[in-house]
Amino acid sequence: MISSSVLSFLGLVSWLSSPVSAVTVYGQIPLAQTISDTASPTDGATAAPQPTLAAYNSTQLIPPQLPDPPPALSYALNTARNAASVNGLSLPHVGPSFWGFSIEMSVLTQVLGKNSSFIGVPFLNLIANLQERAGGVYIRIGGNTQEFATMVPEDSPFLLPYHTFGKTDSGTTQTTKTPAVLYTIDMFYIASNISSLVNVKWFLGIPFNDSVNWRLDIAEYGEEILGDNLLGLQAGNEPDFYETFGRRVAPYTPADYANEVDNLISVIDNNPRIPRKNILVGPSIATGPWTPEQVWETNYIDRFKDRMFSFSVENYPHDNCAAQYDTGRPHRDPQEMFPYYMNHHNLLDHVGKYTNTGNLVAATGKPLIMFETNTASCGGFMGISDSFGAALWATDYGFLLAHNNFTHGMLHVGGQNAFYNPFTSPPTNQSAYNQWTVGAVYYSTLVLAEAFGKTNMSRIVDLRANFDSPYTPAYAIYENDALSKVALFNYMDDLGTGSHTINVAVTVPEGIPASSVRVKYLSSPSVSSKNITWAGQTFGEMLTVDGRLRGEMDIPTIQCDSATNACTVPVRAPGFALVFFDQGDQAMNLGQATQTFATSAYTKLHNTAYMDPSVIATSNGHSGTDRLQVGSTSQGSVSAAQKVGIAVSLLAGLVGCVWVLVK
Repeated sequence: MISSSVLSFLGLVSWLSSPVSAVTVYGQIPLAQTISDTASPTDGATAAPQPTLAAYNSTQLIPPQLPDPPPALSYALNTARNAASVNGLSLPHVGPSFWGFSIEMSVLTQVLGKNSSFIGVPFLNLIANLQERAGGVYIRIGGNTQEFATMVPEDSPFLLPYHTFGKTDSGTTQTTKTPAVLYTIDMFYIASNISSLVNVKWFLGIPFNDSVNWRLDIAEYGEEILGDNLLGLQAGNEPDFYETFGRRVAPYTPADYANEVDNLISVIDNNPRIPRKNILVGPSIATGPWTPEQVWETNYIDRFKDRMFSFSVENYPHDNCAAQYDTGRPHRDPQEMFPYYMNHHNLLDHVGKYTNTGNLVAATGKPLIMFETNTASCGGFMGISDSFGAALWATDYGFLLAHNNFTHGMLHVGGQNAFYNPFTSPPTNQSAYNQWTVGAVYYSTLVLAEAFGKTNMSRIVDLRANFDSPYTPAYAIYENDALSKVALFNYMDDLGTGSHTINVAVTVPEGIPASSVRVKYLSSPSVSSKNITWAGQTFGEMLTVDGRLRGEMDIPTIQCDSATNACTVPVRAPGFALVFFDQGDQAMNLGQATQTFATSAYTKLHNTAYMDPSVIATSNGHSGTDRLQVGSTSQGSVSAAQKVGIAVSLLAGLVGCVWVLVK
């Protein structure tokens, strides 16, 4: 039995003489659902039936009942032309896509790629779509598994050959049985190689399980290898739960946590391998046992603001831990939970508890980031987190966070036992014939990226529209202090009858020369459906996604009434509409990103997409036979420069190119 202490565990290395052939993964057995699917390879062979992992669960719930009485189905929306006339506007949104991604450290290679030489092509394509719309993406590597993370050599006997990660028991009493992650230097090269291909900036987490013997490898190598692509270092993950999970001796208070941050800063100051001393992120409390105000009362903001890249919190509206991890507590019924997510007022309560925090942080000039969130902790809810309802909810959530002066939010990405993932790679034993799966909330990231754009001047306001109906919220987006777009929601689901379509008479303010508006719709047959389109395009069904949008764009033009200067925009039940006032807005015409990625290496001779070999050989500007190398993660086998070169040779920007599956 391996000791629960990571340090004791690593001490075993000195006397273990033979390499182990496997790594035990504690508490990480994928959740088997009640629905089983049969995976079918593309060559006609049939795989054995398997329990359906949460990420591929096909359960559809019954849509919530229609409100009785319904809200007004036709209403007028009057907006001001200039931001100066609007009360309650947010700060300007500065930086790339509002929604970024928080990737649980233990599943990193499932998401980003097997190692620095083989990066997930669909992942790159998905990021490229956001980059084209908003300039780039923020990604956080961390979560609960960062707290016990320990760096080991690439030839460690506790890792499988060519593996970047391993796991062992952390000894935590946490519900999710969080393992201790063993990582190698290759983790930094994975991130660095991705940033050389697409504009991704990173956050890493300093392990906080031992505040006496700080393990700062992640800061040292992060700064050395990632350079300016490393934005920040998280100082503690959900410290308000440290006492609950047995990571600190009771009583553990906000003042104790603040003193540990102070000690960490002192250690960093004395470490010449960490040249940037002011890129911490905190306090990242879960708003569970502690409130933000309890942390602020320790003088945390003024005490540490000069050492912070950003301030942060983490929060989920609910949890599904009892069902996912069989805690013995009553299970939440997803069907009963569904109406909660289809109600804007519930989001107002969820985000409203950070109003004071938003104002305090805004006064410092520092960013405020929702560092980890999604529909529900412990993987989300079956039938909710992977539904069109979740796409509407996450879109509304992003707008409301921005309205409350959050600069960014991070949608959490778990393993294949999570329902809420924005994207998921196929199970390893199906990677020969299946591709990726895009989750509902990824569509929300596209919408927010287009709505806020690249100007760094977008300001957002919740219009409390339609007599403040919880089923039909609306927002206005101002760019350079002028009205740019309006966002309209319809949370109702009339099962396709059209009886609850809303018609919004959007008034074009005087001075905006618009005789018509263009509209992009986020659509699906039902809030419970998993088939989603954005402006007529989709990524495809589960296990079929290569990261590129498919289909023709559909952007209707709606003529305005010259007498009233109003344009009546229909929004079906359910649905979302982004209304563009500027006919020349570049975001309006964005579909599939112009840059896509393909690989010039493959290891299978069947069940792959076909491409003319002569095209493959020259598609990267060099002959694949002359340039291709087989990468290794073993110490000394491939240099850092070679690792970058391998990634670039394998993954190149192509327009409309079919990618060849690498296993």
